[in-house]
Amino acid sequence: MKAAVYYENGPPSVLKYEDVPDPKCETQGIIIKVEAVSIEGGDTLNRAGGELATRPHIVGYQAAGTVIEVGSEVTDFKIGDRATTVNFAGSHAELRSVFARTAWHVPDNLDIKLASAIPVPFGTADDCLFEYGHLQSGQTVLVQAGAGAVGLAAIQLAKRAGATVIATASSDDRLARLKEFGMDHGINYATQDLVAEVKRLTDNKGVNLVVDPVGGTTLQKSLDSLGYRGHVSLVGQAGRDPAKVDVSAMMGLNQTLSGVFLGAEIFSDRVHDNIQRHINDAAAGKLKVVIDKTFALKDAAAAHEYIESRKAVGRVLLIP
Repeated sequence: MKAAVYYENGPPSVLKYEDVPDPKCETQGIIIKVEAVSIEGGDTLNRAGGELATRPHIVGYQAAGTVIEVGSEVTDFKIGDRATTVNFAGSHAELRSVFARTAWHVPDNLDIKLASAIPVPFGTADDCLFEYGHLQSGQTVLVQAGAGAVGLAAIQLAKRAGATVIATASSDDRLARLKEFGMDHGINYATQDLVAEVKRLTDNKGVNLVVDPVGGTTLQKSLDSLGYRGHVSLVGQAGRDPAKVDVSAMMGLNQTLSGVFLGAEIFSDRVHDNIQRHINDAAAGKLKVVIDKTFALKDAAAAHEYIESRKAVGRVLLIP
């Protein structure tokens, strides 16, 4: 099969398009013929500095396609089913082997390209908001990096839950696009004082919850935006800077900070059922999945470079 691989960490240019051996099907797994790869933020971070489990290494968390092989112990998938999948590597390829437990059925009326971009962003956003953030109707949430896939998912899920949604982005144009997904107030972090704007929008109370996929220097601003008993769900390192924060003020205001990693519970019934629910909601038109741009698999280097330009709104896909 063809795949986008690399032999060493580095910039997008380390990605090469090569022939590699086909993957093997595990007894508890499936193999899909990949029709769409959703490039995740973690994919670019792993390419830049993550562990190479194999050499050459095939990076990538998410891909969707058609099941072409089923392991002997698998009962909930059959050849010909459509599935969207998650694994810690291996998405940037024509074929993909995953455990059936980290695959989800795609309804016939849902575009496979959209399905490829659902599990990690929507599962992560849901955990940030509800499992760890305990968001309630009537509360206010700040979504950092609102134009990213996790941000777009969080805006929709928070609004649907009855929250007031504040979101950040790097330009007024990107913020304007977020209104249709449920954003009530937008903050251009490139030109505005984020914390001052949050305090202004909340009558100086601060927000109940922050979803922060950026980390780094942004994390301090997330903490400073909290109100009494506020909570930050830290879910990424898109900023790539070390996070150095002053947590001394949190004690006096009974605030909390938690790290969120969907992968730690990806095999649980809770996470599996939650992701399937989001897939079904997208098929029913209750949630919107945003695809910014598609590239051919052979152009994976260009796709990663485009993502790192921070111009995208939503996900960037690779098509084998």
